[in-house]
Amino acid sequence: MAYTVQDIATALDAECYGNTGLAIAKVAEPASAGPDDLALLTNPKFVDGLARGAARVALLWPGADWQALGLEAAIVASRGRFALAGLTAMMDPGQHFPRGIHETALIDPSADLAENIRVAPYAVIGPRARIGANSTIGPFCHIGADSVLGEGAFLRDHVSIGARVKIGAGFRAQPGARIGADGMSFVTPEVSGVERARGSLGDQGDVKAQKWARIHSLGAVSIGDDVEIGANTCVDYGTIRDTSIGNGTKIDNLVHVAHNVTVGTDCLFAAGVGIAGSTRIGNNVVLGGHVGVTDNTVIGDNVIAGGGTKVLSKVPGGQVILGYPAVKMDTHLEMYKALRRLPRLFKQVAALQKSVSKNGSND
Repeated sequence: MAYTVQDIATALDAECYGNTGLAIAKVAEPASAGPDDLALLTNPKFVDGLARGAARVALLWPGADWQALGLEAAIVASRGRFALAGLTAMMDPGQHFPRGIHETALIDPSADLAENIRVAPYAVIGPRARIGANSTIGPFCHIGADSVLGEGAFLRDHVSIGARVKIGAGFRAQPGARIGADGMSFVTPEVSGVERARGSLGDQGDVKAQKWARIHSLGAVSIGDDVEIGANTCVDYGTIRDTSIGNGTKIDNLVHVAHNVTVGTDCLFAAGVGIAGSTRIGNNVVLGGHVGVTDNTVIGDNVIAGGGTKVLSKVPGGQVILGYPAVKMDTHLEMYKALRRLPRLFKQVAALQKSVSKNGSND
């Protein structure tokens, strides 16, 4: 669908200039933009790319001279990257799932589906499941018994929602997301080597063969409103109480949220994050790629953990951390600089030792 420059500017609450009646078919980077595209040029350091493309209109940074750039029209937003959120929502072509309920979908007669729901081919909806209005259930999805999805849910293909899971409005899940897997809870008849090693910080005592007994997951998963879950991410059931994720939290691909974890509101987890069982994470916490968090610990509000950080103990609110083990980011950077200097330091110490030894022999 095409929009005029004026349509886009109005939707983004932005200013527009020039020929505002130009129709825009899609969005493109400046160097590859065609005459019917909107070039994204919100940072002046990429301005050289505009000359390599054929764009007539661009989304520009405040104060840009659009006429000097050879454009016929321009849209100017006070914060270009934020404007990109609304712009991409307008221009998203979608997944083209069919309207209505496909004839191959298997829906239990006791399930409760509200109005205006799309159910794509081969989806399965279990007993007593409830799905809110204006939701989309993609191909090969599974919605378990007694589960609840709020209004406006959008599930891509192959998403699994386990029994008893409760999810709020505006939920979005990418392909292969698994909500409601059993937690990894196993126990041995006697105290295990793992328990001994943890208590002693290394010594597991006499090593004996161990057989593991399953602790079943009686809890479920509770997810708030406006939450997004990435592709192939897993959120486990709680053991007794629910694993929970607060409103507005966004989780990337290949993330694992283990049993009994509590995640606050408006958190952001990048790809590869692993959060071990019974950990509590506050509000507005950002975890970079491949951050690992140990079990039974606490991360306070507004913590930011850089990529690859390993959190082994409690983190107070507001800290910016990095490293393995996690320390304040500025401390880690100083430690890293010192580590890089070690080879030179060893050479200097060796030279000093040689000099002292030589001088001593002369005496």
